[in-house]
Amino acid sequence: MRQSSAVEIGTGIFALLGVGAVFFLTTQTTGGNDFSAAEVYEVHARFENVGSLKSRAPVAMSGVTIGRVTNIAFDPVMLNADVTFVIDSRYNQIPDDSDASILTSGLLGSQYVGLQAGGSDIYLEDGSEVVFTQSAVVLENLIGKFLVNAGSDNSEE
Repeated sequence: MRQSSAVEIGTGIFALLGVGAVFFLTTQTTGGNDFSAAEVYEVHARFENVGSLKSRAPVAMSGVTIGRVTNIAFDPVMLNADVTFVIDSRYNQIPDDSDASILTSGLLGSQYVGLQAGGSDIYLEDGSEVVFTQSAVVLENLIGKFLVNAGSDNSEE
């Protein structure tokens, strides 16, 4: 009798720890870091694939949140995604040849737009477009390419 109650208590503690871990992960991976700015300017970027990027996702530069994604729309003419985001006007000296990438925070975290500075003397302003972009890395595509390459290597031998 004693051993079964110890197993039940251990199982209960393990289940509570699991629920606590899931709660912790959900609070850490959802866009919890707030962005607020008195004045902002709007910038556009076009991506072939935005992955699971969502509206209100952070826009970061050197790890610092400087803006927020406001809209993601499909362009039926160019056949790509048009991402609109706002940047705090305190950061008004971002070169216009900077590049934008869709990155993932952590291994399974949410996606965000990361900017990397270019070298131009002309800066982004309201209505600018970031020309140099890198789309989201889709895990399924990577796995598919790996499996195709692994299968072709085995067939040659």
